Amino acid sequence: MNISRRALLLGAAAVAIVGGASVAIFGQPAEASVETGAQAPAFSVVDASGATRTLSEFHGRTVVLEWTNNGCPYVQKHYGAGAMQALQQEATASGVVWLQVISSAQGEQGYLDGAGARARVQTDNAHPTATLLDATGVMGRAYGARNTPHMFVINGEGVLVYQGAIDDRPSARPSTLEGANNYVRAALADVAAGRAVRVAETTPYGCSVKYA
Repeated sequence: MNISRRALLLGAAAVAIVGGASVAIFGQPAEASVETGAQAPAFSVVDASGATRTLSEFHGRTVVLEWTNNGCPYVQKHYGAGAMQALQQEATASGVVWLQVISSAQGEQGYLDGAGARARVQTDNAHPTATLLDATGVMGRAYGARNTPHMFVINGEGVLVYQGAIDDRPSARPSTLEGANNYVRAALADVAAGRAVRVAETTPYGCSVKYA
């Protein structure tokens, strides 16, 4: 895994079990940034239904990671307009795995337990493959997730091929969705076509992830 020197130093441990074994990250540093083109960090995280989900179970499939916080105005912009749900549905219908990740700590904005996360999916009429509960922030920090939304696309070989913003309109105003260039949709199209992702890294925008 090609990560920062700090990650190499701190990530030497093979497996870290955190939060009563609900979350485990392999080679997870306290702070990390994963380079685009590098192997994505493995994870083992409980989802909203109580099942443990791992990156390895999706080997061979394209995976989208979406950091989310339902109280964040930038997230609300995409869900309120139905844009995020449409992209989720479009992606999963073509075989892509879409994982929402909630890294808000308990007591912080956006924190949800399993029942709350399932209810939120219903309320939003969302279409993720699963919603991962990362209240300890271990997975978020392993990926260097900073914002909500913060998006990552991983190809079938487990390589990170896109990270950054969802689009080129860093605003919480729903009107800015019109005419926006959606980087995730473009990256998925490139992956599906078997070509390199043309815009592989951008600067994420939104609310800060509410880590513990």
